[in-house]
Amino acid sequence: MENVRRYRALASLCRQQAAYRPLQNWELLGQAEHFEHLAEIELKAHFAACNAKGEDDAIVAAAWETPAAA
Repeated sequence: MENVRRYRALASLCRQQAAYRPLQNWELLGQAEHFEHLAEIELKAHFAACNAKGEDDAIVAAAWETPAAA
């Protein structure tokens, strides 16, 4: 999650600089878009990892609840 914060901060800085540098604003806005894209990828990876962990826990719990043949 720390990377998401960094990417979003960098995107914000790029947009701020674009406001003050009209000759470079398209390049800076493109960089901001790139950092936002990286933040989105990081978020998707984080939530995929969280969801995968939850599924593994459910499988383990189901194994414990299965009655054993005696």
